[in-house]
Amino acid sequence: MTISPVFKQRFNLSVVLALSVLFSVVLIAYRCHFTSTLLYTFLCWNLILALIPYLLSSLIVLFPPQSKNNLMLYLLIGVWLLFFPNAPYILTDLFHLRAKPPVPFWYDLVLILSCAWNGLILAIVSLWDMHQLLNRLFNRTLGWIFALSALVLGSFGIYLGRYLRFNSWDIVSNPRSLFFDILDRIINPLSHTTTYGVTILFSVFLIILYLTIHQIRYLKND
Repeated sequence: MTISPVFKQRFNLSVVLALSVLFSVVLIAYRCHFTSTLLYTFLCWNLILALIPYLLSSLIVLFPPQSKNNLMLYLLIGVWLLFFPNAPYILTDLFHLRAKPPVPFWYDLVLILSCAWNGLILAIVSLWDMHQLLNRLFNRTLGWIFALSALVLGSFGIYLGRYLRFNSWDIVSNPRSLFFDILDRIINPLSHTTTYGVTILFSVFLIILYLTIHQIRYLKND
């Protein structure tokens, strides 16, 4: 049986990403063993959440829809958008970085940076998958609108998670509070400068990063 090039590429990429995530998990596990505490184990859960958008986009890559008139496709895109902010959200776990003897500061720095990197690269790869999907099913303009919108919405999701402590499940388990908190920030923007500051700066940062990676693809050796 012949294995398709797409499957080979996705398999190779997944192996590298799995090794990267495993590196973070090993750092966390060793820290727990060394200190006999569970500090930073929450990062394992954050990594699991960050993997969900990548797994969803990989499913689309391996089993691409042949038509845009597909209800399951739009459902999958909606679920992907719901979980996408969990990946770049891990960047904000850098807030937890401070000296915690007897563990060296440099060890915790590498630990949290590795988790943040995994969240960031999983976000970028999964967004790239979805971007290419919309390019193929619709057009490049809509593809870019979707990609940039996802980064802005993801940045707002980072704010909701870090400052208001909402998560992806709250759209089902706590929709009322989520809706009114979002509505209040839309109606009263001057009363929620942090909301707009976090959302705008993270949006700019993530968009610049995404555009940079997009351009790197076109680099060629002379």
